[in-house]
Amino acid sequence: MSKVRPISGFPEWLPSERIVEQHFLDVIRETFELHGFASIQTRAVEPIERLSSQGEDTDKEIYAIGRLAGGAAGVDGMADSSRDPKLGLHFDLTIPFARYVLENAGKLTFPFRRYQIQPVWRGERPQEGRYREFTQCDIDIVDVGELAPHYEAELPLVIADAFSKLPIGPFRIQVNNRKIPEGFYLGMGLTDITTMLRIVDKLDKIGPDRVGELMVAAGATAEQAKAALALAEINAPDDSFVERVHALGVEHETLTQGLAELAAVIRVGAEQASGLMVADLKVARGLDYYTGTVYETQLVGLESYGSICSGGRYDALASDGRTTYPGVGISIGLSRLLAKIMPTLSASRSTPSCVLVALAEETDRAQGMRVAASLRQRGIPCEVAPLAAKFGKQIKFAQRRGIPFVWFPATGDQSSDSVKDIRSGAQAVADAESWMPPTDDLRPRVLA
Repeated sequence: MSKVRPISGFPEWLPSERIVEQHFLDVIRETFELHGFASIQTRAVEPIERLSSQGEDTDKEIYAIGRLAGGAAGVDGMADSSRDPKLGLHFDLTIPFARYVLENAGKLTFPFRRYQIQPVWRGERPQEGRYREFTQCDIDIVDVGELAPHYEAELPLVIADAFSKLPIGPFRIQVNNRKIPEGFYLGMGLTDITTMLRIVDKLDKIGPDRVGELMVAAGATAEQAKAALALAEINAPDDSFVERVHALGVEHETLTQGLAELAAVIRVGAEQASGLMVADLKVARGLDYYTGTVYETQLVGLESYGSICSGGRYDALASDGRTTYPGVGISIGLSRLLAKIMPTLSASRSTPSCVLVALAEETDRAQGMRVAASLRQRGIPCEVAPLAAKFGKQIKFAQRRGIPFVWFPATGDQSSDSVKDIRSGAQAVADAESWMPPTDDLRPRVLA
């Protein structure tokens, strides 16, 4: 048998870490539902043609799939050979969602609010916080024909609500509007807007000097590149950024529209979540389907780590040629977030079990199972000891698992059951139909 070797880029948490992850998932899901978002799940694969049309780097990130057996394309366009792939694993959840809307438009009520928590796959070079398989938690709002702009201010507030309930430390949601750099570049005479936006999106990774060089190489003059970098330097917690942009002396109707839209978002943020949202004009987002407001979220003090939550508005991603379903969405990169903060967190125990039901003899197993069933009926997680042994050994087993209580069913001359808190040593008579552990012990807790 060959030696088992890990595959980089595919995180697998230990049980105690999985408890932390599950807590985050529960809080995020509950928050999304509190804000009226309905859950959906989409398939893992999409046509490669659709996936590969969404940005400069998507082709090299897509995992193509096919059956190992050779031959021509099979049923539903599924390739039988990896040499002729037709389908790929989705690298985000927005593109599958847009397709889902088109396929189910007649069955949905608009504006449609959805959340989706699923794994995605990207063929990236694995590094800190960047995986080839990871979990995203998305919310989107789509409508028919037109989408009200107030939704663009609402989504970051939902994220702020979720993050405020999680032990992640201070964070900041950075907001821009793609119309601002687009209008600014057009006002300067630049025409290849998509290329310029992709270059500016790399600012945090490669720095302003290199970004300027790439812009000049792509057709901008040195003066235009300098002005574009000056625009990217502007940030503010209020709408004062508008005057700072005007001071750069560039005019265009698209720029004016983008400034007005971003100012409206920032004003709502300042009122509803003061200090958490900031206008940051270097945020561009590299995917081509974004058309308006865009978001990125950073942990304060860990800005070099990059964004842990991002998204934006898209007006044409979901369209059947007759009807367009514009939307706005934002996505928490849960695996990326946990990769950074997991070392600072722990679970109060590595198992859901609150109680271990001990066995004096193997013949007592049926009785122990009845006790466990009674406890579970009232929502108390428990398990029966794997083997009948000396009680000292069973207590040590519970200690290794982090189980706080050991239950001793009545046997022999004992007329009543008893339960022991193995941390304090306190033991008392107990009835499986009424006993309850302290609230903090019922489920594992996440500790910061």
